[in-house]
Amino acid sequence: MAMIRLTMAQALVAAMAAQRTVIDGQVQPLFAGVWAIFGHGNVAGLGEALYAARDRLPTLRAHNEQAMAHAAIAFAKASRRRRMMAVTSSIGPGATNMVTAAAVAHVNRLPVLLLPGDVFAGRRPDPVLQQIEDFGDGTVSANDCFRPVSRYFDRITRPEQIVPAFERAMQVLTDAAECGPVTLALCQDVQTEAFEYPDWFFAERVWQPRRARADETQLAQAVALLKAAKRPLVVAGGGVLYSEAEGDLAVFCTAHGLPVAETQAGKSALPHDHPLNLGAIGVTGTGAANDAARHADLLLAIGTRLQDFTTGSRSLFADPACRIVGLNTQTFDAGKHRAQPLVGDAKVVLAELGASLQGWAAPAIWTQQARTGRTAWLETAARYTAAGSEILPSDAQVIGAVQRRSLPSDVVLCAAGGLPGELHKLWQPGAPGGYHMEYGYSCMGYEIAGGLGVKLADPAREVVVMVGDGSYLMMNSEIATSVMLGAKLIIVVLDNRGFACINRLQNATGGASFNNLLRDARHEMLPEIDFVAHAAAMGAIAHKVASITDLEAAFDEARRHDRTSVVVIDTDPLRSTDAGGHWWDVAVPEVSGRAEVEAARRSYVEALGRRNY
Repeated sequence: MAMIRLTMAQALVAAMAAQRTVIDGQVQPLFAGVWAIFGHGNVAGLGEALYAARDRLPTLRAHNEQAMAHAAIAFAKASRRRRMMAVTSSIGPGATNMVTAAAVAHVNRLPVLLLPGDVFAGRRPDPVLQQIEDFGDGTVSANDCFRPVSRYFDRITRPEQIVPAFERAMQVLTDAAECGPVTLALCQDVQTEAFEYPDWFFAERVWQPRRARADETQLAQAVALLKAAKRPLVVAGGGVLYSEAEGDLAVFCTAHGLPVAETQAGKSALPHDHPLNLGAIGVTGTGAANDAARHADLLLAIGTRLQDFTTGSRSLFADPACRIVGLNTQTFDAGKHRAQPLVGDAKVVLAELGASLQGWAAPAIWTQQARTGRTAWLETAARYTAAGSEILPSDAQVIGAVQRRSLPSDVVLCAAGGLPGELHKLWQPGAPGGYHMEYGYSCMGYEIAGGLGVKLADPAREVVVMVGDGSYLMMNSEIATSVMLGAKLIIVVLDNRGFACINRLQNATGGASFNNLLRDARHEMLPEIDFVAHAAAMGAIAHKVASITDLEAAFDEARRHDRTSVVVIDTDPLRSTDAGGHWWDVAVPEVSGRAEVEAARRSYVEALGRRNY
């Protein structure tokens, strides 16, 4: 065994550059690159190592640490978790800026390798600039914030530790069940220290997805439950897309007459025009999907966490006898809500289920009811998305305009506020992956950085970022990065002058409009924010439009541009799609001086009685 003398940082970079994956029969680098903002905690060690390897492992510069981590996460999601990126920052605020993004990756089960710089392992210069000091624990640093939001966390305090740490990191990053963020906190002095590393650490390694088959007993139990069901419904989650099982899902549901409802992460798993696709489920669901969910006596939940927006805070599945079969790679998710677990890969297990169910189909009346419900919902949705004569259009009308001017290959991306609910109900994706929503963590500020990550993952597709003014103001700096990298985005900014979604929720729970819309926040003067000038200052082509008709024309023009384009339109902060949807558990105060809150509390208590427990 040959030994190679390198610094710890050089060894880490060389090992990362050696990792491979296979996509469509082609061997590709597993790590597409490293996002980096350098500081005193990583520039001399990891920065020097990245410079030497820049032709094998590209380094990308961003403008905000949280944003560059969002871009890396979106890249991994758009790549179906088959490729990923790493992110490095200095110690201090650079590191803690990434904690929010780590939570996004953790909730959404997405791989990202976080490499924050850390304090000196040798401690001679303690306290170093930006060091957090714990009065009772000398081993603590700011990077300990990453522990609860990492699937695997390690602090590298000796150069040889990188070997087992990186091996473990790769196992987590590439495993269908454990997948999520990994944090390797790199003590800044250790980054520069040399060690004799074994040459096998730098050998090319090809990672391919582990496709676990179902346990025979679990499979038999699931088959029995399905055959006994009179009103079975499939709930498609993000795991369908991560498993590349969308084609298998279509075949399975067609063969057995099973209607399908989609979570936020699962939307686009079944073609929008499939006659059994009922669309979105849950709090932001369609009338068709939620009606089917209320009457279903069996749910086949595929690749979903079954969080409260999907289950209507455990009140949507109204049949007391309703059973759940949880098809998931992760046992933690497969058994939620007292489900019959069916642990395995979606693509493989759907084939196994199909073979065992050969000749069986759901009752024809149930399948036909689903088709009828779908048709009725599409007619309803069309009314909300049609252009109107109102001075200020609704979010739904803006969505309708973008939909009409989009191509089937386009990707629409969003993250937080009222838009995710409207898009979940109303958007009609043209192809798998054409709907990219970060709604597990509902992270404001993800949108533009996430759009950049998607564009880097799939440059041939037009990426359309839809974002409200509130989220735009939280994080917009990666507009400049997209221009710098030639990664063109079309960004549609819906300006309703505040946090309109939460204002509506505030009102719905009896509260007065307060501190959400700009006009209802404490102010001496209301700001007139010129989003066009702001976006143009970062290098984008920007326009403001006054109507839905103008928006459609501006969108067509943006498609013809060769760099990031921003289109701004004023929208109504109060109107939303009141068709579809379902109750969501948002606690209302038991005591209030407002009659509106007391009335909302009575309604809330009544709704609590409709939960499953």
